[in-house]
Amino acid sequence: MKSSKKGTKSDAGPARPLLKQLAERPQQLFSGAFRQQYGALCFRYRNGGPRTDHSEIEILVVTTRDSGRWIIPKGWPMKKKKPHEAAAIEAWEEGGVRGAVSKQPVGRYTYLKELDNGDVAPCIVDIFQIEVEHTQDRFRETGQRRLDWVSPDEAARRVRELELKSLLVDFRPRLGKQARKSKA
Repeated sequence: MKSSKKGTKSDAGPARPLLKQLAERPQQLFSGAFRQQYGALCFRYRNGGPRTDHSEIEILVVTTRDSGRWIIPKGWPMKKKKPHEAAAIEAWEEGGVRGAVSKQPVGRYTYLKELDNGDVAPCIVDIFQIEVEHTQDRFRETGQRRLDWVSPDEAARRVRELELKSLLVDFRPRLGKQARKSKA
């Protein structure tokens, strides 16, 4: 159930560097017209149970449909869905995973999205952690993306956005009731 956001591409790689395009039209960055998205930081424990050791978790990374670059599941706000619910839906549609979703974001990052018309739009992505409890081989975007479970450090190496890299390297799952308020 994706929102129908017209005029956007699925994170396609630009023909020209995004920063160069933005430098040619700085009013886009400074107009205050940031677009909101919600992302899912999907993780699981390697040996089955919660640990405090950062090295014991794996993070789901997926590729974009067009350019094949690595990202975390994310998408636009959805009508009648809270932000954490939208993030959980994106995790299911893009990665075939469900689990305990944090109602509060664990972080945010910004990136530049190339739109279908060639313009560049700055976006803010609020990220919600999902402790994955169920995976499925068949889901909405099966065959359109590659999926991989990797260490936080490897996830950070694969993604392009600097703020997201930092968040992935520093990620420590929120444990207990706070993190387990909502099931995806």
